[in-house]
Amino acid sequence: MRLLVLGGTKFVGREVVYQALSCGWAVTTFNRGRSGEDPVGVQAIRGDRSVEADVSRLAECGPWDAVVDTSAYVPRNMLAVARRLEPVASRYVLISTVSVYAGWPVEPLSEDSPLLVAPPDAGPDFGEDTEDGPTQYGYQKAGTEAAVKDVFGSERTTVLRPGVVLGPGEYVGRLPWWLRRAAAGGRVVAPAPPQRSIQPVDVRDLAAFALRCVEHGTAGAFNVTAPIGRETFGGLLTACAQATGGDPEYVWIPDEALLEAGVRQWSELPLWRTFEGVWRVDSTPALRAGLDCRPLAETVRDTWQWLVETGAEQMHERAVELGLSPERERELLAMVGGSN
Repeated sequence: MRLLVLGGTKFVGREVVYQALSCGWAVTTFNRGRSGEDPVGVQAIRGDRSVEADVSRLAECGPWDAVVDTSAYVPRNMLAVARRLEPVASRYVLISTVSVYAGWPVEPLSEDSPLLVAPPDAGPDFGEDTEDGPTQYGYQKAGTEAAVKDVFGSERTTVLRPGVVLGPGEYVGRLPWWLRRAAAGGRVVAPAPPQRSIQPVDVRDLAAFALRCVEHGTAGAFNVTAPIGRETFGGLLTACAQATGGDPEYVWIPDEALLEAGVRQWSELPLWRTFEGVWRVDSTPALRAGLDCRPLAETVRDTWQWLVETGAEQMHERAVELGLSPERERELLAMVGGSN
């Protein structure tokens, strides 16, 4: 199997490459070489997907049985890249996002839910951010979906829409923040109730499903999340304590109190968001097509091991915005009677 990965040096793309190599596939990567080193064993081609000459040079290195695209963000560029690669690639797997749904994050979602509307030739300025609703990122990714389908057609296109992706290599910093906070111990603010369902998917399971779709020629659009109701926020934080050996005392504060105190959802308390649709994404079609989601506790354990072994100092710029400061946490704990 000959595979082309657009990206391939960070998180999802890197995991796709590792697993493809372990299967004995011939893997080509295409990236600018700025986000990390390519895994040993790939044919690494340097270039910028926004530069026509670079993409044309890439196409000359084909053909490939499939492309896995982890770096598509602008519809117009996606359209140009797809057109250039279509003659030399049998199928296209696009890593998209649940943010393409018009109802995200407010409404429960399935693959039948309405999508945001974005033309396949939209430029980088198309779409807008709205409070608690669609984002420009969502519009842009919806446009990239439209672009690849426009070129490759429905039978040769696979679109994967993960929600939150966690696991070793996670540079955004959501799970790493909770792990480090659990390791520090003491009284820890946690969003009640602990029985709240959550659906993060492990990066390794997302990558494995992408390659399974390649191998089996599986077309269509799939939500890629853990099953609804299997994992909980309480389970996540318990796993963080167990993995780190820390001794945190979780202080579960209701949503209403956190909101009244002005705690920023998704950032000050990573993975906490109150909208019903955030963790009600139906992934039944993907599960039937072979998606296998490991227990969240395994993801937590392995992410902590990765943090300990690597230090993971090179986080995404957004990581600095994540988590409660010690001062802010003390304020919230005092609000419910107690402090660190």
